[in-house]
Amino acid sequence: MTVAAPAFAQSWEPIEKIEHYRVNGTSPMELYQSIGERGPKLSLGRVIAHTTFKLTWQRDYQQQGQACVLASAKPKLIITYTLPKPVERLSPDVAAKWQAFYEGIVTHEKLHGQFMKDLTQQIQDVSIGLRDENDPGCKKVRAALQAQLKPISDAHVARHSEYDQVEMSPGGAVHQLILAFLNP
Repeated sequence: MTVAAPAFAQSWEPIEKIEHYRVNGTSPMELYQSIGERGPKLSLGRVIAHTTFKLTWQRDYQQQGQACVLASAKPKLIITYTLPKPVERLSPDVAAKWQAFYEGIVTHEKLHGQFMKDLTQQIQDVSIGLRDENDPGCKKVRAALQAQLKPISDAHVARHSEYDQVEMSPGGAVHQLILAFLNP
């Protein structure tokens, strides 16, 4: 099994979407409580915001005599950011606090989105040019690709987890955003 350097990098662009969920209230505490009641559900409960992705591939496996090469791998990456949005009009001072809080949450979620873009690029980098000289039917190349994807995926999951752990721990950026939003 060999990996040949691709003749050219295949360009791609992610599709990024923002979906809002509605939160009620006119004070920071009411808004934050509504986030707790209406935020996206994850395994441990509700969260302020969440980033998900759907990644699919168009792969071109080419038979070259007895050899098989993965000639191209074009991703389609859709990243969806789920964020809170107040339904009621806010006073100027609460609106200013909300805007700072919201922008900080967006910044946090956009980094999760960047991690997903990085993952996609890593997969593309290990895919294109993957080759086996004795692989009629391209079964070995497909298996070799799958074997390479597991460690990349595991590292991706760990990266998200470590990032959230730091950001949400006492003193972390998200923790600071919450305190600044709720405190007078």
